[in-house]
Amino acid sequence: MLVLSGVLVVIVGFAVGLNPLLVVTVAGFVTGIAAGIHPLAVLADFGHAFITSRYVAIVWLVVPVIGLLERVGLRERAQTLIANFHTATVGRLLLVYLLFRQITAALGLLSIGGHAQMVRPLIAPMAEAAAEKNGPLDEDTRMIIRANAAAADNIGAFFGEDIFVAMGSILLIRGVLQLNGINVQPISLAVWAIPTAVLTFLIHGARLLLLDRRLQRAREVRS
Repeated sequence: MLVLSGVLVVIVGFAVGLNPLLVVTVAGFVTGIAAGIHPLAVLADFGHAFITSRYVAIVWLVVPVIGLLERVGLRERAQTLIANFHTATVGRLLLVYLLFRQITAALGLLSIGGHAQMVRPLIAPMAEAAAEKNGPLDEDTRMIIRANAAAADNIGAFFGEDIFVAMGSILLIRGVLQLNGINVQPISLAVWAIPTAVLTFLIHGARLLLLDRRLQRAREVRS
């Protein structure tokens, strides 16, 4: 049970608002030491994961590209585009993105979306522009819209990726089940992930549509 102490470190660290990278690193060392692994071996594992992970190189490529696009007016063009659709609302826009994120993740195209490459430069500004058609936004409302944009991306990716049979999450689930004597084929896990994805879309989609009413009530209270 001491191995789970790393989870406690993550919970406490995030609760008090510490740097996420520092919290995860400390949690890794705590977990390794609790499992009887030498600290130098834990550090070596961190280094090996850093060097062999392809996502490290991808981040360094994506960030400057997105920054350049924002500099030349990507956010402004996204806001102008959505402002021309009079029927567009925050909830409807995020609902469409949720569906898009789930479908592409289910096809294995997980890198199409994401906070850095989609939510921050495109989805969040478009959602804010949809809300600003009814008047200027205060800072709290703007943060609520951005949080829901990020949540739509997370939920769509998380529950959509399990439908793709070659995704790492499917292999992880299968490996854990095998360790406990349960032999399940990856295709079976992917098929049974479909009902969960559908229910997730219906539940969170309803929450997004209710978000429009929530924003409208908040606007009426302020006025």
